[in-house]
Amino acid sequence: MVGIIADSTCDLSQDLLEKYQVAILPLHILLGEDEYEDGRDIRPEEIYRWSDEHGLTPRTSAPSMESAAALFQEVSAKYEEIICFSISGQMSTSGNVMQLAAQEAGISRHVTVIDSENLSTGIGLLVVEAAIMAQAGRSAREIADRMAELRPQVRASFVVDTLVYLHRGGRCSGLAAMLGSTLHLHPQIVVENGRMHSAKKYRGSLEKALAAYARDLEPLMRRARKERVFITHSGCSPETVDTVRDYLRQLGIFDEILETRAGGVISSHCGPGTLGILFIENNA
Repeated sequence: MVGIIADSTCDLSQDLLEKYQVAILPLHILLGEDEYEDGRDIRPEEIYRWSDEHGLTPRTSAPSMESAAALFQEVSAKYEEIICFSISGQMSTSGNVMQLAAQEAGISRHVTVIDSENLSTGIGLLVVEAAIMAQAGRSAREIADRMAELRPQVRASFVVDTLVYLHRGGRCSGLAAMLGSTLHLHPQIVVENGRMHSAKKYRGSLEKALAAYARDLEPLMRRARKERVFITHSGCSPETVDTVRDYLRQLGIFDEILETRAGGVISSHCGPGTLGILFIENNA
């Protein structure tokens, strides 16, 4: 049997982690001199409060070698092989830490580390597919080969409510943040080839922006794998999420529409009010 590990940036809910038997390796979040484990001992609301009080974006870092090695030892006691998923190597050294920790634990022969080339539930989509294969008795090699096929088909994008957090993290200029606030601009951030880039900008209220964003994605979603789609957000109102869900439901494309809340690392950089629609395109 194959055990599945993902770092905490996969943003899967606790229900999904339990359903698919996925173990989580937390990245770290640093608020000044204080260090926390993502998803373990700090909530996004605490991160937003600290960021607003200090005018800074928290620093984030890869998991520690010690915690990674300990998790590998724990999971290897139950499974013959392990598949690990990390956030894009362009964004973090999480995958490198996993590789080194497997060597440290003396089980590198039994561990396959996959660079998702993505973030948030862009990773989560792959994790769920791998877990389903593992539960069906597929080998680590079969799973890794399938993930290599699916990875470029993942469609991950988000609409950001405020540019303030991106500015604090050095991802947009102060002028752009000021103009974005003044003009009520909401950029669409797309993940491609392991990197984030700004696609188009929506103007008006967040609700109006998200409606336009969902409509723009419809041609791609018409070519999506039907099994599932994620709505992942960093603290949107239930009404806002319900509006997006209702739109996806009336399209009649997906068997399952899953809502998850972005964890601390993702929320640290995008700020509150960010929402993404993530799915796998069917290129068959």
